[in-house]
Amino acid sequence: LQSNSCGPGFAEENTSSEEQAMIKIDGNSCLASPSLPDFCGCSPGWSSAFYGAECFDSEVHNYLKNLGKQKSSESQNIDAKRVELEQLLMMETKNYRKTIKFYQKLLQKERRSKGPETKSMLPKLKGQLQEMKSKVQFLELVKKYVQAKQWGVETSVLPTVIHNGKADTMDMAPMDKSSLLLYYNTEKHQCNNQNGVRVLQAGTPLGLMAYLYSRNAFLEGYVQQFLYTFRYFCTQEEFLQFLLDRISSTLSSASLDPSTSLTKICNRSFYILQAWIEDCYCVDFATNTDLLGTLKEFISSKVASLNGFGERLLSLLEHASARRSGSADLCSGVDKCEEESEEGRKTLHSLCKKLSEDVSRKNFYWKLSKGVGPIAQYQRERLHTGSAALPKPCCSSFTEESSVSLARADEVGPVLLTEYSAQQLCWQLTLLQQEVFNKCHPVHFLNSRALGVKDKSIAVPKAVSAETVSLKVCNLFLSKCIQDQYLLQLLQNADSISTWVAAEIVTCHTTKRQVSLLSKFLLIAKCCYEQRNFATAMHILAGLENLIVRQLPAWKILPAKVAEIMEELKAVEVFLKSDSLCLMEGDRFKTLPTIPSAHVLAMHVQQLETGGFTMTNGAHKWTKLRNIAKVVSQVHAFQENPYTYAPDFKLQSYLRQRITRFKDADISALAADNCANFHQIAAEKHSRKIQDTLRRMKATFQ
Repeated sequence: LQSNSCGPGFAEENTSSEEQAMIKIDGNSCLASPSLPDFCGCSPGWSSAFYGAECFDSEVHNYLKNLGKQKSSESQNIDAKRVELEQLLMMETKNYRKTIKFYQKLLQKERRSKGPETKSMLPKLKGQLQEMKSKVQFLELVKKYVQAKQWGVETSVLPTVIHNGKADTMDMAPMDKSSLLLYYNTEKHQCNNQNGVRVLQAGTPLGLMAYLYSRNAFLEGYVQQFLYTFRYFCTQEEFLQFLLDRISSTLSSASLDPSTSLTKICNRSFYILQAWIEDCYCVDFATNTDLLGTLKEFISSKVASLNGFGERLLSLLEHASARRSGSADLCSGVDKCEEESEEGRKTLHSLCKKLSEDVSRKNFYWKLSKGVGPIAQYQRERLHTGSAALPKPCCSSFTEESSVSLARADEVGPVLLTEYSAQQLCWQLTLLQQEVFNKCHPVHFLNSRALGVKDKSIAVPKAVSAETVSLKVCNLFLSKCIQDQYLLQLLQNADSISTWVAAEIVTCHTTKRQVSLLSKFLLIAKCCYEQRNFATAMHILAGLENLIVRQLPAWKILPAKVAEIMEELKAVEVFLKSDSLCLMEGDRFKTLPTIPSAHVLAMHVQQLETGGFTMTNGAHKWTKLRNIAKVVSQVHAFQENPYTYAPDFKLQSYLRQRITRFKDADISALAADNCANFHQIAAEKHSRKIQDTLRRMKATFQ
């Protein structure tokens, strides 16, 4: 899988950070300091949880095996291969950045002058960029593979991992390895060329935590799957204490020799701890000040003075806290370097997205069968022709943006919606939805029944706030486990958009205007699902399926071609509900941005959560937890690929204000004040015609 990166993004290190990493290899004499650069970006990433052992295919394995052989007849050790890999990655990333900047300059020159020479160069350069991008991603994958192979122990040593804890908060009675973990055998595995593979089936909480130290835990995707799902069988405090106990018991005894078990346990503990902070800070540490305080106190008092990892972890915590609060001043020097590296990665990713804009404009078309009912089919029949109508960047200042007050938005009303094309409105609604979606985490979709989320179009009643949601429903997390409730905000945002759609339609005072607005929203929803923004498309569908809206007379005079879009939207909804991984099929999700429907995804997770989590012997079913982790991992996969539409801040401000105004509206009450929302009886129509004629005749005599 050359195009599949196991981290949160590709080309994460820039030149300066790579040079600093190389300096650390030679200049730091702390415990196990030669491995410090490997701890830069420890999180295995969503693809590790999704693909599991298949994340690293035989091509990655063979590339690492042959790395450095051209320099010596003997095979190099892993440290020498790692250094050479870092140098190759740094060089390829640097060349890729330069080529992208050159391509961007040519693109601007071609738009200004439209010279034939520039036009002929662009396709060739674009092809080279795709090759360079694939190479950088592949080297990133090899780097993750090298990191994943380090510091693990054999499964026979796992009881030693448990014994090394000084004071575990969990039951220490079962020490037999077979009572801690259960396996089942499979046939020959393609990725690691073994005759047979033992796959973890179930385990006790203590055994599942101990398995994090297994040699193949990272390679199998177990670590990332564990970080997503451990709250089902242990609390954040218990997991942190488990790691800290392992560090305390091995820190003083560990040596620079990486072959000893104590050194492996110590370094793997730091590796897992940093991966946890990198991937789950917002859902575990940011919402639990006691947990964060315990970790900081431990690092400051017992680790910082002995081990170089202590300073690294403290700076990482400060950086994560600063990113969450939006304050850049709190970052230390190391963090600023990381921020610059991340900004460079985002810029690189954004530029790379612009290179394939023509691909992203492909239509996501649904063909409806004329048989039993609407069946969604995924097709590539035609190109999307709207790419030529990209909205112009808004150059307004923030003062101009805020000048459209709520009162002004009320004066304009739905008139502004008709002035913009459906595609322009789709783009801005997509950017607004992306802003909300990017703040969510895969863990937010777990245990949603305890938050009151149900299988219906409006999952959370408007009258009930996030703080007062009843927890009478079975809580699948441990009782002391703190759960972030951001999913409720996502669903309430969906409700607000659906209510806004319905309110805009029923407040139109003429049937003609209602037909126009119905057509507009249907076209917006069609554009959204074609651009893979399924969230907004489903929000609009929910608004159009409102009981009051569906009974409007305007539907009868709606053009047939526009009315067909409603059936397409229903077919898309059926498709989304049919399979929890339907949006992850093929490679489109890697190249095209995607926003899933939060409610549909939560329902898929609830289906997987149905049934018992433990076996008759009390062991927790890891196969069940693994499947849940695979489904929720797609949240991070979609967040990697952002939309690159130019924002129109004035239009976004208007849309926000209209949505805010109608979010708590009573649609039936709004519809009651408007005659256009009711079917006219024939006698009433005839009497009105007579009255209108008399009124006109009276006017002629005056």
